[in-house]
Amino acid sequence: MTQPAGDPFNALGDPHRRQIVELLAAGGRSVGQIAEALPISRPAVSRHLRLLREAGLVVEQAHGTQRIYQLHDEGVAAVRAYLVQVWDEAAARLRLFAENTGDGTTGDQP
Repeated sequence: MTQPAGDPFNALGDPHRRQIVELLAAGGRSVGQIAEALPISRPAVSRHLRLLREAGLVVEQAHGTQRIYQLHDEGVAAVRAYLVQVWDEAAARLRLFAENTGDGTTGDQP
């Protein structure tokens, strides 16, 4: 897989782009279908989709004269894997901190 041109986290920083991702989680949609569900224009939806595509989160397929957009499984999986890694590392540090700052009791003694 080639590296996306844009940063997926920057792309997800915009609330409209997050709404688009949420809509596409239910399945592929055209620009018009996405625009109907959001309070923004079709040209604005197209710009948001371009940024999501450049970030590797969305792919498009031609169906006749329409372009259908859907989530790009590999891009979404990469974001998820990164978040899981960060969460796991933070949880491990928190666990280590808690173990090292206890008062020496286990809670089993009165």
